[in-house]
Amino acid sequence: MKYFEARKARIEIIPMIDIMFFLLVFFIMITLHMIPNAGLATRLPSSSTAQALPPPKLTVTLTDDGTLSVDGRTLTPAQLTAMLAAQLDPSRTVVTIAGASGARLQYLVTTMDACRAAGVTQVALAAQPAAK
Repeated sequence: MKYFEARKARIEIIPMIDIMFFLLVFFIMITLHMIPNAGLATRLPSSSTAQALPPPKLTVTLTDDGTLSVDGRTLTPAQLTAMLAAQLDPSRTVVTIAGASGARLQYLVTTMDACRAAGVTQVALAAQPAAK
């Protein structure tokens, strides 16, 4: 009777594949949540001096017809002011306005005024780099 048989070691690969799929799904879900405001597609204006900025705390989307949108919710300028004023510290809130290239200048100024009325001091404009 053999008590100690020399058995060949087996590497179980099925649990390892399960863990790899779990990690893949986890990283895909996290990456999707890192993309800010991917709901509305706008044609940004182009600029030859556009710079990359750190991710904003809040992105306001301005469409051609002057409609404001934050995180997929349509807002009026007064609602935007109220929402920004409800932030913990509006003076430290960084707002980026992603305006469509066909939006009128008055809509942009109205949006900036709504941000400033809430106490926001850091307002940036989103633009894409100009094609060379």
